[in-house]
Amino acid sequence: MMRNRRPLNPEHSQPHLPMGGLIRQRISRLFLTLGALVSSQILILWAVEPLSFFEAVWLTMTTLVTVGYGDYAPVTAIGRISTVVLMFVTAITLLTLIVSDYIEYRFYRRERILSGRWIYNMKDHILIINTPRTGGEQYFMRFATQIRSIPEYHTVPIMLLTRQFPGGLPAELRDCGMVHFHGAGNDPEALKSVHAGSARHVIVLAADESDPFSDSLTFDIAHRLAESNLGGKTTVECVSDANRDRFKALGVRTIIRPVRTYPEIMVRAVVAPGSEKVLEDMFNYERDHPHRYDLELDDLTWADIVSALVRHGIGTALAYIDHDNEVICHPETNKEVEGKGLIVLVRSTDTPEVSVVEEALDRYRDFLAQWRSMHEQNEQKAAAEAAAEKESGS
Repeated sequence: MMRNRRPLNPEHSQPHLPMGGLIRQRISRLFLTLGALVSSQILILWAVEPLSFFEAVWLTMTTLVTVGYGDYAPVTAIGRISTVVLMFVTAITLLTLIVSDYIEYRFYRRERILSGRWIYNMKDHILIINTPRTGGEQYFMRFATQIRSIPEYHTVPIMLLTRQFPGGLPAELRDCGMVHFHGAGNDPEALKSVHAGSARHVIVLAADESDPFSDSLTFDIAHRLAESNLGGKTTVECVSDANRDRFKALGVRTIIRPVRTYPEIMVRAVVAPGSEKVLEDMFNYERDHPHRYDLELDDLTWADIVSALVRHGIGTALAYIDHDNEVICHPETNKEVEGKGLIVLVRSTDTPEVSVVEEALDRYRDFLAQWRSMHEQNEQKAAAEAAAEKESGS
């Protein structure tokens, strides 16, 4: 047994220290040693050789990189000995070690990135905690695609804090500017590693979108974020509506139901808080829901239709169906609409019949006719008064 055998590298004798830090320290020491040797060689050549300071620097550097132009060369014994000892033997060896350590550090960094253990120096990023139980890659891909379509979020980095992807993130997610850290959201050290305090938005996904007990883990994470005064920038998924008040008491900004097939709802909750409530209501009949009315549209503008439905307390027009069965969303407001149906956001507890909608549109047509008639009469009256004034003046 070779008990007194010395370790090959410093990290073998100091396993309690991070390897990346050891490599950086070793490279720093090598650079300092190399700088000292190069400076010593420059001063020696400047002192003993018939060279100016700049010529001594030039000779030292061309010797260090083994170029050897031959325009300058040491002629004294001391100059030649120092060149051999300090440069060829020591300095060039140190430079080789520096390059070797740098390559080792790059491999080490790549391995840490792939395994989710590299700590990025991030700021103003989007932090997503947890991964959907199924279809996580597709969910993150659609989330990134949607968030990147918003101009002010086009270059915002996205950090995932998750125990998934042990073999590294898929290339598609990395191409979208996503990185990940292997850890749990209820671990204070993991939250510190992903710089949760410097994030622009923090999103906590439900560990299991179909299990109400996953709200306990979500609550634990949200509580830790609230302790760091991050509730105002946090969006959480809540499986059971009965737990929403608990999250509100923590100061969480936005609480939504898990909707895995529509990550767009999560994007809306992040960039436009409050809009997710409208989208959630469209998926159920508890308060409001979109309703289709089959009726003929031919002589009203979209602005007239919207105004008529709002004035009569029916609801908000969302879109219309043209004669080719195409659903037209956000049509031009002042262009006459021709179609055979309307999509209207109505109250679920009091959904009007199609006859009520038709009556509201007819009343608005009558109102518009009276208003136009009155407007024409006023114009005629004003023209008559102007003509009378002109005659009296002449």
